[in-house]
Amino acid sequence: MDIDLNKKIEAILFWRGEPMSRKKLSEILKVGQVEINDGVDKLKENLKSRGIVLVEKDNEITLGTAPEFSDLIENLQKEELNKDLSKASLETLSIVLYKNGATRSEIDYIRGVNSSFILRALAIRGLVEKIIDPKDSRRFIYRPSFELLSFMGVKSIEELKEFNEINKSIEESAENLKEEFKNENVGQE
Repeated sequence: MDIDLNKKIEAILFWRGEPMSRKKLSEILKVGQVEINDGVDKLKENLKSRGIVLVEKDNEITLGTAPEFSDLIENLQKEELNKDLSKASLETLSIVLYKNGATRSEIDYIRGVNSSFILRALAIRGLVEKIIDPKDSRRFIYRPSFELLSFMGVKSIEELKEFNEINKSIEESAENLKEEFKNENVGQE
C-alpha cells in the first residue's frame, strides 16, 4: 500500500469539499478498493485526536468537524449568517440564479476559481439547495432555494430582472471560454 495514500485521500476530500464515494477515490488514485479501504481506515485513525473527522453516509465519505466542537462551530455559523454576503458569494449566487441551477464545475469554470466553500456557505444560509444531477448521479446541481426566491420577492426565476438577457450572456460567456480553452490547447499539441 502507498504509504501516503491516506494523505492523498485527505487532500482530495478537503479540496472537493463534498462527499465522495470510495469507488470514485479508487478511480482517481488508480488503486484497488482494498487499498482505498485501508487508506480510509488509516486516515480515520490519524484524525482521532484532531478537530476534523471522517464522516461516512450512504457509502460516501467527507471531512467534517469533530463533535466536541459543535458548539464552537454553531456559534461561528450564527456569526457568519449575520454577515453581509461577500462579492464572491454574490457572484456565485448570481450564477446559480441566472442559470437556474448549475454544477460546481460549471460555477468554477465561469468564475475561474474553486467555489466549494462559497457554495457550502450559501447552502448553510439556505440560499441554495443541492440536488443530485438527473443526468449524472455522481454530481450535484446547486439551485436557488424557495427561501431565496421568497426573500427576493419573485415567484419564479424568470421574474428576475433581465433574466433572459443575463442568462443568455452567461451561456455565451461560458461558450466563449470553452472555445478559447480549446484553441489554446490545440496550439500546444
